[in-house]
Amino acid sequence: MNVPFYIARRYLFSKKKQNVINIISGISVVGVAVATMAMVVTLSVFNGFSDLVASLFTAFDPQIEITPTQGKTAPADDPVLTEIRQLPQVDVATECVEDMALATYRGRQAMVTIKGVDDNFDQLTHIREILQGEGTFELHAADLHYGIPGIRLAEVLGTGYRYEEPLRIYAPRREGQVDVTNPADGFVEDELYSPGVIFSVLQAKYDRNYILTSIGFARRIFDQQGMLSSLELRLKPGSDFDAVKSEMKRLAGDRYYVKDRYEQQDDTFRIMKIEKLIAYIFLTFILMVACFNIIGSLSMLIIDKRDDVVTLRNLGATDRQITQIFLFEGRLISAIGAVVGIVVGLVLCLVQQLFGVIRLGSSAGAFIIDAYPVSVHPWDVVLVFVTVMLVGFLATWYPVRYFSRRLLS
Repeated sequence: MNVPFYIARRYLFSKKKQNVINIISGISVVGVAVATMAMVVTLSVFNGFSDLVASLFTAFDPQIEITPTQGKTAPADDPVLTEIRQLPQVDVATECVEDMALATYRGRQAMVTIKGVDDNFDQLTHIREILQGEGTFELHAADLHYGIPGIRLAEVLGTGYRYEEPLRIYAPRREGQVDVTNPADGFVEDELYSPGVIFSVLQAKYDRNYILTSIGFARRIFDQQGMLSSLELRLKPGSDFDAVKSEMKRLAGDRYYVKDRYEQQDDTFRIMKIEKLIAYIFLTFILMVACFNIIGSLSMLIIDKRDDVVTLRNLGATDRQITQIFLFEGRLISAIGAVVGIVVGLVLCLVQQLFGVIRLGSSAGAFIIDAYPVSVHPWDVVLVFVTVMLVGFLATWYPVRYFSRRLLS
């Protein structure tokens, strides 16, 4: 039997000579539990927002994107790209040509990003799930090329779901000399027609800037015949994603980047990770303040148990064992507070997931979602528990060593 731990446990739950010690001990447990609960809930909310953003990008971003490390384009028939797309785990491969252009419609104009893709783009992503309008996903028909704008871009240009007149696209001419007396000669002009739909990713980066069209149109207007800006891939269900990605990186070498969805939106997710880290640091400081109650509780307990200390020493207890009693006392307070806080935090997260108690706005539909998203990650729970125990140990160690030394001297 661990005698110091046994005695510490008895001290924690037994009635003291001064009732205020029991009260302060209870306050210490509650303080640690509340701080722990706040950490679990806050980190889970950040996880919820991160997962929400990731789900939005899933509708438009490919599972894996391969882009050249040098320049904006690469040959579509590059043997490296051919070997990658022929891997047995690859289910869908789409070539993409993407660049900036000027779009005009009935006197309105906007700088846009033209994204030309193969006809199987709807098999690569969930684009059909985010289309709005009376038409369907279609990129071309015979010699006509269709353009599907983002919802915000459609508002800027005033096209609506179905634009009656063709959308005029202007791109700088890549080759040849420009006639300074005729500036219009420096641009390639073409038209896009409406398939009767627009897309809504609910991300300004896409909804405000992108027009989705056929790769043939993009190659012609940007003079990129036989080239691609990126090769976008989807793996077969059940494939080992990490293993396939590693194999693709090996094949690509230093000529191509191989990016998953999170790496494609690296800036967005890096900011969210930094925000989560800052929240964790601030909550740790709050936890440290809560642990000051443990210092007060242990200090009063040590004074209250002077007679017990003398008895224990007469029974043969060493100074180290006596010190361990009060160290275990502080650790028990931290552990109980951590367990209670984690359990309460997980319950609150479950309630929010099921019922959406805390809402984002006063009216439904004001935001993308109506209630704060919550996603509990097991490693976050482990991190919170370790943090609480570590802070509790540090808050306990010095005062116990200090008061025990004075009491035992």
